[in-house]
Amino acid sequence: MTHPADPWPAPRPNGPVHGTVRVPGSKSLTNRYLVLAALAEGPSRLRGVLDSRDSRLMVQALTALGASISQVAPGTVEVVPVPDGGPRLPADGVTIDCGLAGTVMRFVPPVAALASGAVHFTGDEAALARPMGPVLEALAALGVRVDGPGAETGTLPFTIHGGGADGGRVEVDASGSSQFISGLLLAAPRLRRGLHLVHTGASVPSPEHIGMTVAVLRRCGVTVDDSVPGQWRVSPGPIRSLDTAVEPDLSNAGPFLAAAVATGGTVSVPDWPAETTQIGDRWRSILPAFGATVEFSPVPSASGTTGTETRTDTGTLTVSGSLDEDGRPRITAPGDLDGTAELAPTAAALCLLADGPGRLTGIGHLRGHETDRLTALATESGRLGGQVEEGPDSLSFPGGRDHLHGATLQTYEDHRMATFAAVLGLAVPGVLVRDIATTAKTMPDFPRMWTGLVDGSDGPDA
Repeated sequence: MTHPADPWPAPRPNGPVHGTVRVPGSKSLTNRYLVLAALAEGPSRLRGVLDSRDSRLMVQALTALGASISQVAPGTVEVVPVPDGGPRLPADGVTIDCGLAGTVMRFVPPVAALASGAVHFTGDEAALARPMGPVLEALAALGVRVDGPGAETGTLPFTIHGGGADGGRVEVDASGSSQFISGLLLAAPRLRRGLHLVHTGASVPSPEHIGMTVAVLRRCGVTVDDSVPGQWRVSPGPIRSLDTAVEPDLSNAGPFLAAAVATGGTVSVPDWPAETTQIGDRWRSILPAFGATVEFSPVPSASGTTGTETRTDTGTLTVSGSLDEDGRPRITAPGDLDGTAELAPTAAALCLLADGPGRLTGIGHLRGHETDRLTALATESGRLGGQVEEGPDSLSFPGGRDHLHGATLQTYEDHRMATFAAVLGLAVPGVLVRDIATTAKTMPDFPRMWTGLVDGSDGPDA
């Protein structure tokens, strides 16, 4: 029996991988819906929510602030919101453990500002280096008192002293993370004067995530004006209750789709939304750069006695790799790929396996994620014999997998570093993954799902 602390042998298939994978709900949507449901005017019901470490930490945080969140069926939760006016916290306040969840450490402090009392924020040791300054500075500019060791350094730990905030105009540099903007927007309807948020930096990474936040706010009846680039005006007012399903996590679908490219096989993901604000939808354009074929098939649905009609809201995404004349996977050189954002670790694995050079650009903000992902990716690639050039906001890969060899790869408590290693294990013999359990951050069942896809042990649905 393998001990949890032992390195996990990455499964390697005997040939091309074929299968269908149903990925769990989106972490990004789950935690946004949970925050808005906790601030809504009445109870909400969320279906298909992600059950992972990040989402459990969000539930615990919102419960500590006065919401009631209960599971009423598998994958379905009911949220009774924080009482009007916010809860009155114990005299010594409450402590919120952020773990390594960026959504918790960036989304919950503005919610805590609405409570009456002190809210202490802490997290895993690795989380203490993640940037928080823009959120804390914005709250201070709105009249919220922030103190504690991290108040000066812009990191955890820190304390928010609630009591509400008037709102108004505030400037923030969100060049380091779109979550700085999303966290402020989610609480903005509950500010007395709403919020006029102005981004002062050159650009915002992962703009889809801000688009997602704006979309869910509007779904809850909140008026958001984003007509001026880099500015968001949120009107004060009630947040309508939710009864909604969470889309599958398209970012987490990436490693499974990459398995088709890495082995020359075919992998399908059902329930893929035809239109979405998820950044994982970029796989449709990223994977063809490696020579893959990507097809989206709308789902036919029953329509009474008239047969079937084509639904346009969801479908199945199928990715097919290819083989060369010798039966080896053909992974073409991708060239420059800009804006892979959180998808970069999986894209990096394919770059290492590609037949020629590739370069991931515009990913400097990944240095402030669960770990410095650029340095981590370069370091772990080197363990395998891959020569990677690390720039301030880029990674360059020479391509050519024949010189790669087995090694034990570190994960740095980062779920995407673990899946990066798993993808490489498909093509490189002897890859071991240190702490595969870190995938529980967003996909607790990843080891079983991955093994089931690679060896076909779970049948058509991995």
